[in-house]
Amino acid sequence: MLYTLYEAGYAAAQPWRLAALAARDFWSSPLNPMRETELARGLYAASDLFANLTRRYGKPAWGIDLVEIEGKPVRVRPELAWSTPWVRLLRFARDEGDLAAAGRTTAAPKVLIVAPLSGHYATLLRGTVRTFLQDHDVYITDWSNAREVPLAAGGFDFHDYIDHVRDMLGVLGPRPHVVAVCQPGPAVLAAASLMAEDNDPNRPASITVMGSPIDARLSPTVPNRLAEERPFAWFESNLIYTVPPPHPGAGRRVYPGFVQLAGFMSMNLEKHQDAHRRYLLHMMEGDGDSAEKHLEFYDEYLSVLDLSEEFYLQTIDEVFQRYLLPKGELMHRGRTVRPELITDVGLLTVEGENDDISGIGQTRAAHDICTGLPAELKEDYVQPHVGHYGVFNGRRFDSEIYPRVREFIRRTDHAFDTTRA
Repeated sequence: MLYTLYEAGYAAAQPWRLAALAARDFWSSPLNPMRETELARGLYAASDLFANLTRRYGKPAWGIDLVEIEGKPVRVRPELAWSTPWVRLLRFARDEGDLAAAGRTTAAPKVLIVAPLSGHYATLLRGTVRTFLQDHDVYITDWSNAREVPLAAGGFDFHDYIDHVRDMLGVLGPRPHVVAVCQPGPAVLAAASLMAEDNDPNRPASITVMGSPIDARLSPTVPNRLAEERPFAWFESNLIYTVPPPHPGAGRRVYPGFVQLAGFMSMNLEKHQDAHRRYLLHMMEGDGDSAEKHLEFYDEYLSVLDLSEEFYLQTIDEVFQRYLLPKGELMHRGRTVRPELITDVGLLTVEGENDDISGIGQTRAAHDICTGLPAELKEDYVQPHVGHYGVFNGRRFDSEIYPRVREFIRRTDHAFDTTRA
């Protein structure tokens, strides 16, 4: 019912949005003699803000066409490497001629960036992809919006996620590298554990886990406490809704992205209110650059996707309430997941000092359960002065975190395959 009401509210707001767009165009028109007055600038800014807040935020474009390597421009094109109804595995292929011109003539390490399936599109990691493209052959998981997946495609749960990660590593081939950003950490470790037990030739050469709830019992944050304090039945009864028509996934039970977004925004409501007030002031003052940065951020932040009922509820149950992986009790397709069997995979964990989503120690716990790894294959790093998103994006990521990840990948790449550059 809530989903239907949400769609009805969106439809009801459209006449007002059209009016706001008309007002915005009127007050900004070069033919309007009052255009440069303070009143006109204020009405234009208010109309623009209302129009943006009431529009439909679809999936953002990747927009990665060019990267700079060794001071040279290198063209990039996204390619579909593999897909199911639930994910598109994208490879960002760098132009070979441009790479040669930049002095890069040897094969780069293959890196699979496993994006979180937690409410936002994988494009949230656009900056992460750009940075990794400087030195790597980059693949990323582009997860599907559950409301766009027809019922005929079947369900998708936490264990399907693990299978998908393993299958995608197989697409990359022998000994690729994996970067798990936030939510996928437990699933990636589970997949690697199963591959290690099977001596799978496509098991990772290294795993970098960033800001992830490997053991959510440690340094619990507000989301962790919510998951722990509420009974499982509460999540099932209050957060799962049926997708209405005309979406392709009509009839599917989901955890709606707009519910997740409301929860995240409520955690920092004053911060978001201040951001929109500053946007109004920038628009009124004619500060287009600052206003554009605001729009770029919220175009991404307000674009959300739905999670399948089974995936969301299993994640709550197995990761945030029963903590099965760190307790050694996680079962996958009838098999016990045994991280201690990982013996020849580099493990780097990265945490943010001010992370309010995955508290300090939750990610580092990966080292405690991967007891079969020698010390030289383990590394832990806590980045000062960054929150959750700063762990994988932004200035400090580019200048302080990424160089550590790059060196770790390079070191393990040579350790397990000295024929690679």
